[in-house]
Amino acid sequence: MPRLFTGLEIPPDTGFTLSLKRGGLTGARWIDPEDYHVTLRFIGDVDRNRAEDVADSLDFLSNSLRFTLRLTHLGAFGGDKPRALYAGVEPNEALIRLQAAHERMLQRAGLPPEGRKFVPHVTLARLRGINAGDVARFIAEAGRFEPITFSVSRFVLFSSKEGVGGGPYVVEHAYPLAA
Repeated sequence: MPRLFTGLEIPPDTGFTLSLKRGGLTGARWIDPEDYHVTLRFIGDVDRNRAEDVADSLDFLSNSLRFTLRLTHLGAFGGDKPRALYAGVEPNEALIRLQAAHERMLQRAGLPPEGRKFVPHVTLARLRGINAGDVARFIAEAGRFEPITFSVSRFVLFSSKEGVGGGPYVVEHAYPLAA
């Protein structure tokens, strides 16, 4: 049974630049740069028939237009119990529209609504048992985050192995966006 999600790939040069932020945070489990991505919609564990229905449904979204994304800051999810360090995405109307279209299309395909608010980001590390103060210090000491801009010309359907997350991820289908 595959575990699926839709997302945006991070170009290799952007991944390399983000990977330079790795290290210096004891207890962090750093994500490999080739597994960096922006999740659009988590789908979860589905059987092969549902996976094929999802893949077919997503074909209808490839008429969405290409756009540019900009990563602007480091942040952490989890508050007092941080669980992830990430690079945040600048607010982007085209991205919001694409993600909303994914949500609508996947609900039409029979999936339940996503329960979490969409916060676009690239996860850099998974955190467990790390003090929030240490994470805040790491972010402060990381220095100024030079914004990173890249073009988005497609979205993909990823699969992952069951587990705690962080890859490796496999591109099952790619959906080019309109020029």
